[in-house]
Amino acid sequence: MAVIRHSKAWDDPATRRAWTQLFAWALLGQILWPVAWVGLLAWHVSLPVWTLWFFFLPLLYSFYRTFLQPAYVTSALRTRRLLREHPWQVFEAPESGIGEIPGAGMGDVWLSFPDPQRPGEKVPVILHGHIRSAWWRRRLGRGFTTKKTAQAKEVWLAGDPRSVGVIAVPGPKRLFVIFQRPSNKTS
Repeated sequence: MAVIRHSKAWDDPATRRAWTQLFAWALLGQILWPVAWVGLLAWHVSLPVWTLWFFFLPLLYSFYRTFLQPAYVTSALRTRRLLREHPWQVFEAPESGIGEIPGAGMGDVWLSFPDPQRPGEKVPVILHGHIRSAWWRRRLGRGFTTKKTAQAKEVWLAGDPRSVGVIAVPGPKRLFVIFQRPSNKTS
């Protein structure tokens, strides 16, 4: 179990490094996806019409990512705000599952954290489908232990599980914003 000696998660140099990496990838995507889309479009225009079949899916996906990418930058900035406000809390093997709780769909993975207001009670947080949640979704919720599930045995949380927070694995690595949707709140 890691010992965290900072009053705010942001005070930890490793946290700032992890966030810088998250933000750098978001900015890089903000630049490269539009460049890829324009580049593929220009390349297609200079080639015969029949080549559209080879470029159609990459063009479509790069166009989609061009408009999706600002959400990654916004998410990284939200992550920084949460890390500046809250300390890391360490949870050893938090309860998790797939479905099985109110508000969770068939394939929704969830984590359960202690309720800060009511000792002894837990607050489930659903990791809603998102491209960055894929890493977490493959490691949580299984009823058996594998190498992958062992990677998320210890979970760090900066925030309040009743509203919004950032989860990570020790290091911290794999920063991910979690939040309660109104339909998920238990109280």
